[in-house]
Amino acid sequence: MNSLTAAPMLTSERLVLRGPERGDLPAFTRFMTSAPSMEAQGETITAEEAWFGFLTGIGHWHWRGFGFFTVVEKRTGQPVGRVGLIKHSNWPDVELAWHLFEGGEGKGFATEAAIAVMKWACEDLGLDKLYSYIDRENSRSQAVAKRLGAFKDGTRAPHEPEAEVWVHLMENL
Repeated sequence: MNSLTAAPMLTSERLVLRGPERGDLPAFTRFMTSAPSMEAQGETITAEEAWFGFLTGIGHWHWRGFGFFTVVEKRTGQPVGRVGLIKHSNWPDVELAWHLFEGGEGKGFATEAAIAVMKWACEDLGLDKLYSYIDRENSRSQAVAKRLGAFKDGTRAPHEPEAEVWVHLMENL
């Protein structure tokens, strides 16, 4: 493996979660530039912006000690998405976020990977609470948050006014 970060390797029943590798860039770029889920939210970007985003994700691991894991299906060895923790400079709290690549949606991968990340965040990072900033129109991500035991706190994300704040209490693991 050629991980570009010091991310640990996490495993679940069907998945391996690992740090980003150079070979992950094409799948990430496809997702960011043309995935139907990104298009539906009006969030697609250019290939150059995806490259910068990929590098930013690597830097996030070095700066914060956490970031997005590449989620790989054990059976196929193929990346199916990214799940992890992020906290940009102007964000108030650590976010638990998930993005599944085309073909990875609707199989429970986001929930399974997020549970592994939450356990790692609690046990290794000592975090007792995480937040997800979910667009109020994104019913699929809201469903994942509900399966994870999260609840809406009635506020909007200060950095993204269309996103509702969902709270994950680690005691629910």
